Amino acid sequence: MSVFRGGVTLDPIADALLNQVRQELGYKEKSGQTTKFGQWYADRVQDTQYRDAPWCDMFIAWAADKTGLGSYVGQFAWTPSHAAWFIKQKAWAQRPEPGALVFFDWGGGKSYKGVDHVGIVERVEGKKIHTIEANVDRVWLKRKVRDTDKVVGYGLPRVVKATADQAVEIRSTERPFVPAPRTDVGRSSPLDVLGTPPALLVAMVLVTVVLSLRVTGRRRGVHRRFGWLRFWHAPEGRGAGRTRDGEDWAPRVTVLTPAPPPRETAGIRVGTAPAAPTASAPTASAAVRPRAVRAVAPEVPAPRDGRTGAGRPAAGHVPANRRKPYTPKN
Repeated sequence: MSVFRGGVTLDPIADALLNQVRQELGYKEKSGQTTKFGQWYADRVQDTQYRDAPWCDMFIAWAADKTGLGSYVGQFAWTPSHAAWFIKQKAWAQRPEPGALVFFDWGGGKSYKGVDHVGIVERVEGKKIHTIEANVDRVWLKRKVRDTDKVVGYGLPRVVKATADQAVEIRSTERPFVPAPRTDVGRSSPLDVLGTPPALLVAMVLVTVVLSLRVTGRRRGVHRRFGWLRFWHAPEGRGAGRTRDGEDWAPRVTVLTPAPPPRETAGIRVGTAPAAPTASAPTASAAVRPRAVRAVAPEVPAPRDGRTGAGRPAAGHVPANRRKPYTPKN
């Protein structure tokens, strides 16, 4: 483990990362702006455009992978995304320290969205920071001394590791929730089955079947009729039919027959009563008008004709709608 100037001991992540990048000092990009770091990153993400892309951040990703610190350092090719990753990990600071990643904005901005370049802090002296950077002076990987006025912020890999270790420690000490033992074990009732999901499902199926049968019956309009009621509900005046006993049945006929005129005997009209003369009653000379009498012919089953089967009147039967002949008395 390296000891920082002034007696400060470096953390293991900073020590390992600095030892790896120091071995690449003096590297120069090849023709066509290609580098081994860009080639490695292009193969890793399966995208050839990174072979000749600016390689300052791809160099740090390569060094982190070589030391096995990629999950703490981060592996990016786009510097604003790398800075945003440290902010999300709550490992973003404004004070430099050895092993920290330093992000620059050449325009002097202070937002991570304007980051243009990244390097690794090797040591801090006053207001100056000594860094190791790739893709500087266009083609080199070399040491640089920088002022802090162009610095946006610092990413701290050691804080990322500490946060991850704390999360693992918390997860390992968590105990699953253990429910309290039930005191009503062994107490059961047949009615408990009614509240179970199978019982509810059966009830829903039965209700659905009953409702569907009722709706189907209403749509078809099926009404049961009884044949023996036809006789009692047969309309009058529509011709003959048959009774329940198999006899011929003739419709009921209603005939209005006027009453016979009253007979006079010795000046007294038979069938009428003389009215007493009163002040409010009509005079004796007023004629009393006879009222029509409703005669109802009885329903007589007509005998059947053996030849045609049609009904014929019985012998001596006088139709109800014909008047009896007048027979004068001697």
